[in-house]
Amino acid sequence: MIKLFNAGKAWQHALRISVSSLLLLIATGVMAQDAAPKLAAVNTTAILGKVDGIAIEGKVQSPSAQPTPLQVVCIFEYEEGDLTSPQALPAAANGLLHVDEALSGLITDLRKSGKFLGHRLETMLITPQKGSMPAQKLLLIGLGSRATFNPDVMTDVGRVGMREALRLGVSSYSHASDLKDGGIDSPTGTVAVNVVKGMLEAYETEEYLVNKKVTKHKPLVKVTLLAGQAFFEPSGEAIKSYLSTRK
Repeated sequence: MIKLFNAGKAWQHALRISVSSLLLLIATGVMAQDAAPKLAAVNTTAILGKVDGIAIEGKVQSPSAQPTPLQVVCIFEYEEGDLTSPQALPAAANGLLHVDEALSGLITDLRKSGKFLGHRLETMLITPQKGSMPAQKLLLIGLGSRATFNPDVMTDVGRVGMREALRLGVSSYSHASDLKDGGIDSPTGTVAVNVVKGMLEAYETEEYLVNKKVTKHKPLVKVTLLAGQAFFEPSGEAIKSYLSTRK
């Protein structure tokens, strides 16, 4: 009887430990869920600052769904299946893949055939067919090889995008860097700031030339930088911090 009693006590003790462990696991899971950052909803927008009369806007949106006179997207040199590789963003969050699908695979076709190689700062301007995507014009800017990518190139990308926008005479345009879409785990804040830096430097140079009466352009009122749900907040905070140093 003593042995049976001791066995019963041991079973009860083990049960208490099991229940306690289960409760701890549940509590840990709840805490982890509570601690997980909330993703910004699609179409979330925020004005991050205003420089030289240009409002710098951040927005959660795919470039395939963004209404704009000019949509800029950035593309690496072609590698087979690169937009759907394990390194790229999942299909549901991959804005560059969405653009390719909206254009019936044109982006892949241009790169795979060598008609657009995606070399560093190579450009191609496309007029999307009506109903394919809401952007009136689509500007492809090459990023070169993934293997040699450096975030500094995004300053030059920002300059090229701005100069093309001014040449086309649009009053606003949207920019999507698409680095993570293309399979690069890039520093979100650094990339966003470099793009804005290049944009503003190019615009200020054009304004300088206007004052010298050697060129003219339509005033630009807004640039929208598109970001995925997980990257909207970090890119926005980095841009706001950078713009605050320019005042």
